[in-house]
Amino acid sequence: MSRQEELYLVLQEKSAIIFKYLIKNGANPRDAEDIIQEALYKFILYIDSVAPNKAYSWLFRVAINEYYDLYRKQQKEVNVPFEGFEFVDDSFLPEDYVQQTEMKKEIHNILNRLSPLHKQLLLLKYMLGLSYKEIAEMLDLNPGTLKTYLYRARQNFKKLYVEEKEKYDRE
Repeated sequence: MSRQEELYLVLQEKSAIIFKYLIKNGANPRDAEDIIQEALYKFILYIDSVAPNKAYSWLFRVAINEYYDLYRKQQKEVNVPFEGFEFVDDSFLPEDYVQQTEMKKEIHNILNRLSPLHKQLLLLKYMLGLSYKEIAEMLDLNPGTLKTYLYRARQNFKKLYVEEKEKYDRE
């Protein structure tokens, strides 16, 4: 296999992960495809200036910046869609469906209250199921630093979740 074919396969695999992330972060499929295409185009343009060990994080960062630019231009609020996520098994009652819907809304609201980095880390780890190594490579972070950031993201999420529960209980 030639070096060019290897690069193509790696870019294809990494682009698929970035595509899923964009969808989970609120992009529609057509926009996500356009963003990936633009990021790959820029990667090809600047391939000589991108260090080989930083290619994935560079591609991810360009795609995320394209995403933010697109939605800033369209003046849309960036929201995380939760359609298709199920938190309980198939044998649940109507009451379970209502609880599940409420839980999705709560999680959605809490994620949107987190800092962009914390939201990004939680989506990559828990929605896409990426490993620490994959996330560290994607974001060009030291694995130890990533674990610290992810810990803080979970703590902030828990804090906001408890605040929501207390607010709900008072009502």
